Amino acid sequence: MSVLSSFVWSVADTLRGPYAEAEYGSVILPFTVLRRLECVMDPHREAMVEIVKRYPGEQQRRTHLKIATRSEDSPGLSFWTTSAYTLVKALQDPDNLAENLIDYVGGFSANLDVFKSFGFENVIRTLAERDRLAQVTRHFAKIPLSPDDVSNADMGDLFENLIYRFAESANDGAGQFYTPRDVVRLLVDLVYADDTEALRGRGTVRSIYDPTVGTGGMLTVADEHLHGLNPDASTALFGQEINPRTYAICKADLLIKGQDPSNVRQGDTLVVDRFADRRFDYVLSNPPFGTDWKAVESDVKSEHDRGGQGRFAPGLPAVGDAAMLFLLHVASKMRDVDETGRGGKAGIVLNGSPLFNGGAGSGPSDIRGHMLENDLVEAIVALPNDMFYNTGIATYLWILSNAKPPNRAGTVQLIDATGLGSKLRKSIGSKRVEIAKKNREAVVRAFTGTQSDHGDVHVPVKVFANQDFAYWSVTVERPLQLRFECTPETISAVAEHKTLGKIAGLTEALEAFGDDSYLNREKFNKALGKHLGNLGLRLTAAQRKTLWQTIGVHDEAADICVVVSGANKGEHEPDAALRGTENVPFGWGGYPKAHEALKETVQAYFDAEVKPHIDNAWIDWSKTKTGYEIPFTRHFYVYKPPRQLDEIDADLERVVGEIMTLLREVEA
Repeated sequence: MSVLSSFVWSVADTLRGPYAEAEYGSVILPFTVLRRLECVMDPHREAMVEIVKRYPGEQQRRTHLKIATRSEDSPGLSFWTTSAYTLVKALQDPDNLAENLIDYVGGFSANLDVFKSFGFENVIRTLAERDRLAQVTRHFAKIPLSPDDVSNADMGDLFENLIYRFAESANDGAGQFYTPRDVVRLLVDLVYADDTEALRGRGTVRSIYDPTVGTGGMLTVADEHLHGLNPDASTALFGQEINPRTYAICKADLLIKGQDPSNVRQGDTLVVDRFADRRFDYVLSNPPFGTDWKAVESDVKSEHDRGGQGRFAPGLPAVGDAAMLFLLHVASKMRDVDETGRGGKAGIVLNGSPLFNGGAGSGPSDIRGHMLENDLVEAIVALPNDMFYNTGIATYLWILSNAKPPNRAGTVQLIDATGLGSKLRKSIGSKRVEIAKKNREAVVRAFTGTQSDHGDVHVPVKVFANQDFAYWSVTVERPLQLRFECTPETISAVAEHKTLGKIAGLTEALEAFGDDSYLNREKFNKALGKHLGNLGLRLTAAQRKTLWQTIGVHDEAADICVVVSGANKGEHEPDAALRGTENVPFGWGGYPKAHEALKETVQAYFDAEVKPHIDNAWIDWSKTKTGYEIPFTRHFYVYKPPRQLDEIDADLERVVGEIMTLLREVEA
């Protein structure tokens, strides 16, 4: 595939000069699509011409063409061209080459409107103006892209490789368009793992959807995998894509496969769900890493506020990363569970932040809570680093299901595949490793619980109850104890304060305290009132509070301040500077892992872990929040003791010896 991709991309040598490097893809991609379509149509040109002549209507042509071109290996063509041109024929009239190519592309059936997304007519005219049209056309006319030469899967790889090269040449985040095939295959294997026998049954019909479909690579792999299990299975492929070029490639590719082209739709998935009325058997997605959603913030928040009905009702992540919005969308698109117990499954590729970002009560934590409380997370697989083309960061596969097998209900499997990467002979961008087939199979066995202790590859797996990832964030308060002294330093701080410094005579009142020290706030306030009165000054309650906050310092020997008004009058006043939080896991100390056990669990934890160390602390129950995090790395951490000192000394002596030897050679 790399050889074919390089040959296709070699037309860049012809474009160099009149075109900037970042413009190469705008020429190469549509010509590749056109050549693939031409090669697919080539064996059926005569039948196509006859049917176009005989039947005037689009639907009639589509029906009869499918019948005429159907074979054991192909569902038949559902597109055609009314033009007699091919690339070779268009070249035979060089003076009118541009018009011939425009006629060729304009003759395609209405369902093949992808060239508008490329702005192909403008591409052709620009090539002609820059005197490169004939050379480019000749180059593509020689490329063998028939299904016999290049399978649908390999064609998908070619498109994605070209997209990668295009984005790389334009310095445009190449990897966001290209999911490595080993990652896609593992994701598909895991999503299908529990359904293998069902998929082999007669009359199998399944729908597969990708909301960030790109060029359709995930759909292609999923489709071919399913047909590998059951050649007679019927699949319906669906996708949504924001980028017009990749949308056009995906639509053309699915049309060639015999899929309904209207099932690929353009648009931003986070703004508008083009399949709002549909749910699917399988959902697959690799949303771009670290992409913010600021540009669509108003749309997303509007859906979030839709009375609990929108996709994003459970919560909103920080604007800087849209990953968890895609997670919510994917979960919302799984088909409902039917009377037989069959529901939907999904697989999504995410970075590490959705596992743990955001504290209790935050949007990310609430989203994790939604996924766990509704038992939607079946497994999370940690991949090796350096698996992707544009990043070496840690990545994870989330496997979702709304109809788990009974033995896995209420649980989440964490699978550590970080050690299963095989080094590539040559890096591609940031991708330095891949997961080989035998390792993918080992991960699937670990997921399905069929892993043997004696196998060649052992994959670490840990199973947790959903509530193991839940905790209460408890606010622990300590009393406010202040000492008041009007020293030159504190008086200077008051004078420089942005509001207190504007009160005429205040510093004189404070100087009147002399060396007096107060360990009781009420006594200090009374003395303050006396000194202010002597100068004819009065402070508002807010100004007094600001003053003692500026002057007072914590002193455990001081009296505890009490609330002087309101519903909490007479109670100890908390010191905000000493306020702390404790995360108390559900089920701590053997208590039930349930929301209802909040009081007894947290109180027991507080009595055992906090009270012995801070006797005057208390819990502010009004601030208690429920949080969720999945500390994946912590669960698989293996302590590695530091090297022995004698080993380090031996290494140092060896290195020093080598250095001395080199120095003697230089001196000699």
